[in-house]
Amino acid sequence: MAQYAILIFERETPGGIADIPPEVLEAHGRVEGRVAESGGKLVAGYATQPSAEARSLRGEKVTDGPFVEAKEALAGFFVVEARDLDHALEIASFVPIMDGGVEVRPLMG
Repeated sequence: MAQYAILIFERETPGGIADIPPEVLEAHGRVEGRVAESGGKLVAGYATQPSAEARSLRGEKVTDGPFVEAKEALAGFFVVEARDLDHALEIASFVPIMDGGVEVRPLMG
């Protein structure tokens, strides 16, 4: 099976993870089981620190914050194994989103 990155983008909240409703956190905890039930495999999953903690490198210049400014920030990601892109999109639909979206990208290698 091929591997895909499921990138989770959300609006940042002042309280960080404390502002995430418990039912959304619980739904994230169920993603791995739903992936397995669909015939896929969760390889890895991580939440990211707030974008204020990010640093970007442009050539030799280091800047504070994310590489691109957007209304949503990268909140976390999953790496999954799926049969094909359609299956990866099905898996991405299991990811609970409050006020943002997900991006699915095939991984090389």
